[in-house]
Amino acid sequence: MTRLNEKEQALVDALGKECQTPAEVSAKLKELFAGTLETMLEAEMDNHLGYEKHSVEGHKSGNSRNGHGHKTMNTEWGVAQITVPRDRNSTFEPQAVEKRQTRTDDIENRVLAMYAKGMSTRDIEDHLRDIYGVEASSSLISRITDKVMPLVTEWQNRPLDAVYPVVFLDGIVFKVRKDARVVNKCLYSVLGINMDGRKEILGMWLSDNESASFWASICNELKNRGVCDILIACRDNLSGFSQAIEAAFPHTEQQLCIIHQIRNSTKYVSYKDLKALMADLKLVYGAVSEDAALAALCEFGDKWGKKYPQILKSWETNWAELCSYFKYPQEVRTLIYTTNAVEGFHRMLRKYTKTKTIYPTDDAVKKSVYLSIQEISRKWTMPIRDWGAIIGQLSIFFEGRIPA
Repeated sequence: MTRLNEKEQALVDALGKECQTPAEVSAKLKELFAGTLETMLEAEMDNHLGYEKHSVEGHKSGNSRNGHGHKTMNTEWGVAQITVPRDRNSTFEPQAVEKRQTRTDDIENRVLAMYAKGMSTRDIEDHLRDIYGVEASSSLISRITDKVMPLVTEWQNRPLDAVYPVVFLDGIVFKVRKDARVVNKCLYSVLGINMDGRKEILGMWLSDNESASFWASICNELKNRGVCDILIACRDNLSGFSQAIEAAFPHTEQQLCIIHQIRNSTKYVSYKDLKALMADLKLVYGAVSEDAALAALCEFGDKWGKKYPQILKSWETNWAELCSYFKYPQEVRTLIYTTNAVEGFHRMLRKYTKTKTIYPTDDAVKKSVYLSIQEISRKWTMPIRDWGAIIGQLSIFFEGRIPA
């Protein structure tokens, strides 16, 4: 049972005697809320004038009360009418309910929470009307969510840790209106595993295309925000990224996603060859060492090279960035051989944003994704699996680069 003090219990007892249904309780709470706001405003006016209402101290003071204005407030209990005191000099600036404020912070917080969970502006509009009796237009909801943009900028520019043992990079596509057209824009995310073994989204960047200069700007931004070293960067075959990270973090090892490499390899394989080819390819990426993998790749080339030369060429071309994981024990291999960590984040992101099929602006994408990140990251409370063993192994392979 909820613990209440004596005054709170007396108020609850009084409500219990007056109300028979939950609707009556809600209506009474709305009245109490409005009355409390009015009392707070009257107290603010007393403080502003320097004397209480009807006090003789107000005679010839240079300012006095000048009646009341009326204001309609949207609250969590519905629409409430309140009176706001005025002064003759029009210098009173209320704080409990500011000028032109027509809704409580609670309503704004609920709008932001619903937006973060993927509800469209139309769904939020209907929900506020049906549950709280509050009329909120789509433009009003957009203005409320626009208040998030300074937080997005602050988050995107926040200081980062000096060292990240592992980072993952990948992109997710959103449809955005641009010059009366709908275009595909890719939002790139950098997910880092910090020294405590916890996941952290380091930033998000929206772009029409990827290039070496684009990735160079991201890498330099990470450096400017405090990142001095990245041990291993796991990625898809992102255009221009290899050169950019070599310039910004020259000692970082790169690991191409094996799963993406397999998907790209089998994209144009005949169905009747697929099972046998995949079995032979597994001998390559599943080998116990790089030497064994190279031997398996040579055998793969002898068997499939003439029929599917593009597959063999792809593995040979990318081998330097595909083979990094072979030297590590199984715990580290499992973590870095695929970009599944950031892809899993993108799957959760899609779950939150699936109702928003087309975004009107780039900022609309950013605020939606930012709010979703805040929801998703609340669940990242524990280190990743086997982190103790992983960081122990990395401290051996990267001696002197992991802070004590």
